[in-house]
Amino acid sequence: MKINTKDLLAGGIFILLAIIGLWLNTDHTLGDARRMGPGYMPMLAFLVLGGLGIAVIVAGLFSGPDPLASWTRLEMLAVPIGIVTFFLGYYASEATGLFTGWYSLGWGALAGCLGLSVAPGWRPVGLVHAGLAVFGLMLEDLGLMASIAGCTAVAALAETQHRVKGVIGMILFLAVLCYLVFIAYLDIRVPVWPVFLTQ
Repeated sequence: MKINTKDLLAGGIFILLAIIGLWLNTDHTLGDARRMGPGYMPMLAFLVLGGLGIAVIVAGLFSGPDPLASWTRLEMLAVPIGIVTFFLGYYASEATGLFTGWYSLGWGALAGCLGLSVAPGWRPVGLVHAGLAVFGLMLEDLGLMASIAGCTAVAALAETQHRVKGVIGMILFLAVLCYLVFIAYLDIRVPVWPVFLTQ
């Protein structure tokens, strides 16, 4: 066997996150494919993530050797910086009283991901997840289309060689795809456009 350490670690992380997600999702009603409950789509996403983790581990047993690179001091410090900035963002949001509940968690996640992004090695992971936090923070007030644009623009910063035309094309593609799948086909009730435009 030619073991790929990076793939084994990545697959293990995928499986761990899938298990944690499935456990956290047990509080939600699942429903079925025709009448999806709030826990149905997260359950499918975590099952797919777990399956992907298994596939990555199996592939990692034969695609090596690819050992982990040693971390720089900044890359080691980025993890505690991300944790500290998460709590700073969370408690700052709570202290203002403007954004409470899930918004505080979203602001904390955004701050933590940006804190993690100070190290070049963590920047792709931090900025992609920061994009997801931006999506969650924007969705209710600014609608699906603006949220997709914000999420994609922030996540695109993870790639240093991206092209603006490619990012705009991805935003348009995702906007049309998400509208057709989630709004037109599944009839999910989320605002499509900013609230102030529809009042």
